[in-house]
Amino acid sequence: MSHALVHILNNECPHCHKGKVFNEKNTFMTIGFPKMNQYCSHCHYKFEKEPGYFFGAMYVNYGLTVAQGIATYLISQPFFPTLFDLRIIAIIAFVIIAMSSFNIRLSRLLWIYMFKNYSV
Repeated sequence: MSHALVHILNNECPHCHKGKVFNEKNTFMTIGFPKMNQYCSHCHYKFEKEPGYFFGAMYVNYGLTVAQGIATYLISQPFFPTLFDLRIIAIIAFVIIAMSSFNIRLSRLLWIYMFKNYSV
């Protein structure tokens, strides 16, 4: 399991662990919509199996966003005098927007790795 997380964070192909899934060199610290390779440059593994394959990754992205929103609230709440201060909403919104590019890439990589053994 820990090796899979290392491969996911290194943007490596789920089949051979040598090619890259995304075109960018620094996958998680870029701005904009991700540009994926269609095939692995090393083993020619096809990343998008069918049209709409990554619709399920939206649910993973939603889970990541909710978890980051809750974590942001729990971290920032002790810095405010009341239990729920409206300024926390702005902080949560900023974190979610700042992490959106990271979440898209991570959710797609997680989705590919979850279903790597079911594809031919």
